[in-house]
Amino acid sequence: MELNLNMLPQKPGVYIMRDRAGVALYIGKAVNIRARVGQYFQREGGDGRWQIPALVPLVDKIDFVVAASERDALILEDKLIKQYQPFFNSMLKDAKTYPYIRLSMQEDYPRLTMTRRPQKDGALYYGPYPRVAPIKNMLEMLWKNKYLPLRPCKWAFSRAKPLAQKRISGCIYYHLNQCPAPCAGKISYKAYRALAARAKIFFDGDYKTFAADTAAAMRAAAKVMDYETAALQRDFLAAIEHMKERIKVSEYKGEKLQNKIAAAEKLKALSALLGSQKIIRHIEAFDNSHLYGKHPVGAMVCFVDGDKYKAHYRRFKIRTPAPAKGADDFAMMREIVSRRLAQTAQLPPENRPDLFVIDGGPMQLDFALKALNACGQQDIKVISLAKREEEIFIPGRKESVKLEKNNPALLLLMQIRDEVHRFAITYNRLLRSKSLLK
Repeated sequence: MELNLNMLPQKPGVYIMRDRAGVALYIGKAVNIRARVGQYFQREGGDGRWQIPALVPLVDKIDFVVAASERDALILEDKLIKQYQPFFNSMLKDAKTYPYIRLSMQEDYPRLTMTRRPQKDGALYYGPYPRVAPIKNMLEMLWKNKYLPLRPCKWAFSRAKPLAQKRISGCIYYHLNQCPAPCAGKISYKAYRALAARAKIFFDGDYKTFAADTAAAMRAAAKVMDYETAALQRDFLAAIEHMKERIKVSEYKGEKLQNKIAAAEKLKALSALLGSQKIIRHIEAFDNSHLYGKHPVGAMVCFVDGDKYKAHYRRFKIRTPAPAKGADDFAMMREIVSRRLAQTAQLPPENRPDLFVIDGGPMQLDFALKALNACGQQDIKVISLAKREEEIFIPGRKESVKLEKNNPALLLLMQIRDEVHRFAITYNRLLRSKSLLK
């Protein structure tokens, strides 16, 4: 198949390879979806053989779901494989499972260990973690620095059934004072349980303060040229950052998961419609509202990966002087687009929107283009959508584009346009209500 890799995001997530009938053939996770999928379609050496001969010729379509982090993608991949049971996953995917941290709080004297098979045994499990080495380094650092010096031994004992004396006498950790040795009574039950509780707080909680202390210790060690300690602190810091990665598994349940996949289809269709060389992910839409020229306002909504991103919603009180009667919708549009562009100019190019959608026809589009040209941010595409016949106006095209009502690109544009229209009207009504109370 001819694959345009630019239609895939360079973000962590999951990809689903499907055949012509839409059946899932293979599901995988990636830190960078575009780079990972591209590897499947590279030819080996000069002999023309595909890396995965049986799979690639069957692939007709690739869906993707952008995830919050690598750990998020890991859990989502596992969920989707169990749901769809793709044929090639059983053939190509190894039996490797990912590690968890196990804190055996059900024991009188808990231990911290790593396992790849969580069980319902009363212990607490944290993870999974896609990268093993940073977690191992972190557990070693916690133990060596005596921040969480829980016993490292494998022996099962309790207050009711103490450990045999011969086991204690033969323990190297006990003789080297590397263990608090609750088995020998060197630490009280209450004090040891406090250490275990501290471990639970650490793995449950916010690592911000602890990470800051670790970074300071790393810099201090480097300053006195203790590079071995600095390297250990660096690895410890990397492990903490890995553990801080967000997991939002609840976002991918049932209907919401299908919506994610459908959103990816809409973004690919829109990108193809506009001839974009990369996937359009970040979209902002603009509309204005007034009642016979009173309380003129503008509004902007933001969608990222097909979902509302309300943190970027903006409301504007119009500053442009209104004509004697009514309002100048075109000048209002130019103003709110200009004001938003003044904000995006402060952002690095990679964080700017990919597309502006203007609620209106060619005149509204023209005034938005004037604002765009004035600020020099030519990397942002701009189109307009007129509600009467759902016509799409694209700069450089003489005729408007009319798509079938069920076209994925049109459905996405209508959803975004309706949201900004709602947001603008709501703001106008709010200001009118406030004026009545004065």
